[in-house]
Amino acid sequence: MAVNSFWGNKNVLITGHTGFKGSWLALWLSEMGANVYGYALEPDTNPSIFDQLKLKDKINHSTGNICDFKNLKKYIDNIKIDFVFHLAAQSLVLRGYEDTLNTWNTNVMGTANLLEALRRSNHACVVIAITTDKVYRNNETSYAFRENDHLGGIDPYSASKSGTELVIDSYRSLFNQDNLPIRIASARAGNVIGGGDWCQNRLLPDIIRANINNIPIITRNPNAVRPWQHVLEPLSGYLHLAKKLKNSEKYASAYNFGPYSDDNRTVENVIQAALEIWPGIYHENINSNAPYESGILKLTIDKANTELGWYPKWRFITAITKTIDWYQQVHNGANPIEITLNQIKSYTAA
Repeated sequence: MAVNSFWGNKNVLITGHTGFKGSWLALWLSEMGANVYGYALEPDTNPSIFDQLKLKDKINHSTGNICDFKNLKKYIDNIKIDFVFHLAAQSLVLRGYEDTLNTWNTNVMGTANLLEALRRSNHACVVIAITTDKVYRNNETSYAFRENDHLGGIDPYSASKSGTELVIDSYRSLFNQDNLPIRIASARAGNVIGGGDWCQNRLLPDIIRANINNIPIITRNPNAVRPWQHVLEPLSGYLHLAKKLKNSEKYASAYNFGPYSDDNRTVENVIQAALEIWPGIYHENINSNAPYESGILKLTIDKANTELGWYPKWRFITAITKTIDWYQQVHNGANPIEITLNQIKSYTAA
């Protein structure tokens, strides 16, 4: 992939670069010629896409916890950052019930630590802080959320991400009040799928593990509706927003990066589409005693369309196909780096 005229030689910090989305973003930026710096905990899955893409050999990898302000500030003080993509988070709804205090600490205070470290560094940069589609107060209707809708969240993960948005708003005001050359926007993606996600209690990884081990796919809530999208969709939105924000402070706000409205599908729709490509066994298992998860969630992307000129490229079936293809090829011995780069090239050419 040729060096990009915008991203070439830019110093880009990705927090959470060892995770699923962070790894895809790190590889993409590295291929475009950016000097990528990563700050995160070690991968918490085995296998991990971070290791599969051999990113330790491609970027400036550092291990650290964003909850540790002293070390995070020391790290940031030692590099002159042009862009920050803040993806470090506790990102699983069910884990939020099991590890609630850490979820709040990582998502809220971790974000505050990062923004305070940047504030004290007083170095010009653009920050794209990643939250989630679950930041909105969900009344379980078919309404598609807009960026100015009420924030909320019943479960700890969703509520902590809503709190993260308040931290972002507060620091945006502080940066302006202190006349600091730091611009910040938040990005809210949908339910992201793609090759290399190995987390527990996520639908596509659960499907893949079941098919590899020839065991039934078990789903908690087959009728739940989500805004499904391939990982390259929100990442392209983050990159696009960062470029816009670099040129003008008017983009310093929140943006939804979801799919087209008719790509909001049920969990069962996803399973059926996946099994058309990689046949397996599916068992429905609705547990009425399971912790709360929203039954319906949709986003509207009108603001990203009109203000940023950003639109999704890969529709629902393409997203499922590209995801299953990644796992099948890796399972059959193909090189994960080549597959991932080929999908990035295919997406950018679309």
